[in-house]
Amino acid sequence: MSELYIVTGAGPAGTTIAEQLAASGKQVRVLTRSGRGPAHPLIALRSVDVAQPEKLSGQFDGAVAVFHCIHGSKYSAKVWAAELPGAEQAVMDEAGKAGAVVVFPESLYSYGPTDGPLTETSPRTGRSGKGAVREQLLQARAAHATPTVSVVAADFFGPYVRSSLVGEQTIRPILAGKRVTAFGKIDLPHAFTYVPDLAAAMIRAAADKSVWNSVLHAPTAPALTQRRLMTAIAQAAGAPTPKVTAIPIWMMRLIGLTSELVGELAELGHQLAQPLVLDSTDSERKLGLHPTPIDEAVATTAAWWRTQA
Repeated sequence: MSELYIVTGAGPAGTTIAEQLAASGKQVRVLTRSGRGPAHPLIALRSVDVAQPEKLSGQFDGAVAVFHCIHGSKYSAKVWAAELPGAEQAVMDEAGKAGAVVVFPESLYSYGPTDGPLTETSPRTGRSGKGAVREQLLQARAAHATPTVSVVAADFFGPYVRSSLVGEQTIRPILAGKRVTAFGKIDLPHAFTYVPDLAAAMIRAAADKSVWNSVLHAPTAPALTQRRLMTAIAQAAGAPTPKVTAIPIWMMRLIGLTSELVGELAELGHQLAQPLVLDSTDSERKLGLHPTPIDEAVATTAAWWRTQA
């Protein structure tokens, strides 16, 4: 019988993982509340709310790995704290019964402000808001009997990425030749992780017991500025160089008084007000992987967005 791989959630990470596994001939089961997900003969879609343990029972039978890629229903520390810990516990409990490892995509939020590159051993000092929630999730994974791996990524870009610094609100105006609104200091180095590289790292980590029960960094290309990445996407798409309006952190905080989303972004303003560099060299060595060259990643991203016009 072919090995079974479980993916929970069909956002950018979950969809890309499922597609990469299926492309390599693996049997994949994608669990979402809606029952929707990527189409492929080797991908089975099931409507399952993984946050409900009674609905999850038996869904992981025969699985060798679970890739847990669900999001909170809102970009909010309060919502995350209410929704995510219970769902992760249910998934780890069920995976343990099946003898499967659980691999999580992770953000930079648990890291506090830093003066240098972030490495896997950098202190996690995000003690409030979303940073605190992410740190609590990491602690719960480390304490659970089921083996886990957390793969940290910087801000996403790539196919399927709609909600990100370089997502729909940025790329659609670029393709239309319109002015772009961005946040923070857009001419400072800023790390961006190409989602297919994150997916490849999570799949490789699941197969390598030597990295289980650890935190890794997804292969991430050298940091470039927000402006440079937006310009590169425009060039790849055959669009004019975008004109950009950057909203400073202090203004984000003011806007956040009436806009919950902008307020949640402003909470992590330190990541947009200083250089943000993710060092993935140690994890690349352990996994035997390297980031996709930025020109190739940008070209693929632009090509995907052209199909979404």
